[in-house]
Amino acid sequence: MLISTKGRYALRVMIDLAEHQADGFIPLRTIAQRQGISEKYLESIIKLLVKAKLLTGLRGKGGGYRLTMAPEQYTVGSILRLTEDSMAPVSCLEPGAEVCSRSGECRTLALWRGLDKVISDYLNGVTLADLMHTDPEGFDYVI
Repeated sequence: MLISTKGRYALRVMIDLAEHQADGFIPLRTIAQRQGISEKYLESIIKLLVKAKLLTGLRGKGGGYRLTMAPEQYTVGSILRLTEDSMAPVSCLEPGAEVCSRSGECRTLALWRGLDKVISDYLNGVTLADLMHTDPEGFDYVI
């Protein structure tokens, strides 16, 4: 599994907005400047987050974006599932995948299902609030 740039940037944007909640609506330009992300690319990410109702936007003077919930209510897993085509470690576990003709005799299927569960549980157990209070040099979250 490889997390895309879009996924990594979505997390950075969400953390940025969480850290600046007291500032109200934050303009796209301000987020882009703080995070070193092009405004054009950031627009596509913000659009996904607004559509999923993770963010709300306000147009015009004093407008921008803000979180719709408290940072503790957002999991890394919920954010990454919006940006990634698949989080599955193997193609046979991807959403909508056809049942593999070898699944009945596959000696590794249980391994991949276990890994998929560990990844999912881990990402669903880490919140934006956790990331806001994390030392960039290390993350001590354990399942």
